Amino acid sequence: MKNPLERIGDYGQSVWLDYIRRKFIASGELKKLIDEDGLKGVTSNPAIFEEAIARSDDYAESISESAKQGKSAQDIFLDLAIADVQSAADVFKDVYEQTNGLDGYVSLEVSPSLALDPEGSMTEARSSWERLNRPNVMIKIPGTKEGIPAIKQLISEGININVTLLFSLERYEKVAEAYIEGLEARAAKGEPLDKIASVASFFLSRIDSMVDPMLEEVIKNDQSKALAARKLLGKVAIASARDAYQIYKRLFGSDRFKALEAKGAKPQRLLWASTSTKNKAYSDVIYVESLIGPDTVNTMPVETMNAYRDHGNPSNQLDGNLEEARYILSELVDVVEINLNDVTRKLEEEGIDKFIKPFNSLLETIDSKRVEVVK
Repeated sequence: MKNPLERIGDYGQSVWLDYIRRKFIASGELKKLIDEDGLKGVTSNPAIFEEAIARSDDYAESISESAKQGKSAQDIFLDLAIADVQSAADVFKDVYEQTNGLDGYVSLEVSPSLALDPEGSMTEARSSWERLNRPNVMIKIPGTKEGIPAIKQLISEGININVTLLFSLERYEKVAEAYIEGLEARAAKGEPLDKIASVASFFLSRIDSMVDPMLEEVIKNDQSKALAARKLLGKVAIASARDAYQIYKRLFGSDRFKALEAKGAKPQRLLWASTSTKNKAYSDVIYVESLIGPDTVNTMPVETMNAYRDHGNPSNQLDGNLEEARYILSELVDVVEINLNDVTRKLEEEGIDKFIKPFNSLLETIDSKRVEVVK
């Protein structure tokens, strides 16, 4: 009998894990999740690598060897990260082949300091892609305004991209269009489309974490808007995601995309990210349970995955309550007068910073270990 995590796949959604660590791969724990829970992929980010490398002894020997070769902290990090992503990708090889390249991917992010530097992002993405040398990896590029041209160009070169740090509907649509334009540019060169994959990672809990305190402030200080504001608590992120899914269906169901699909192209699936519940007043699986639906991905941290395995109850939710979702978004702007564009802009800025800080901390840790070796 399938557990709740496995049953998510029955509704067309793939479960990915937002976690990576060398010991976790080598011990067989990752393979166990594939076999027992139907896990279909892995995502990583600088904060995850900081947790894995700086707070364990798993990497001490590798750091020491690289330090003796005179490598910098940045180069050592890339060596470690690439080795882990390659190992995980090898574990997912069967998933990749069994799903004809739909799933089985492991993602590696470009340095977060490059989020606003398209040329730097492309240079590092190409280098990492070449070094990884696996068909079932993705390079993560932040979906900033500056990242859009990089996404289009890299897709046209045949590099799989996981577009990260998406918060706004407007930006998501531009990212999806950049993917389509990249495929069109590749097709115009007569190059194949069937091996290219991409996901657009739409971040969820962080939206509610920023909007809810603003709503609480309205409830406290403006009696005329308090009732409307109270009804929106904990609902804005899911409403945004449901609206994003409608954009997805429109763009990837269009005649324009069908022409690419006839040449082997895959849609760029929406991936729900930041799915751990930050507010203890809400269900610990709210960002999983509410957004199950076809042709999507949900990447969960270990704790959320464990919670869903224990008490999830999957059903197709994405196409339901669309009118309610749009009502929530219009009430937020028109009645409560919270500008969602301002919120998502600030979330993007904070998101970049939240990756830069652990990445810098990680480099400092590696550097201190490197210096000890070369003394």
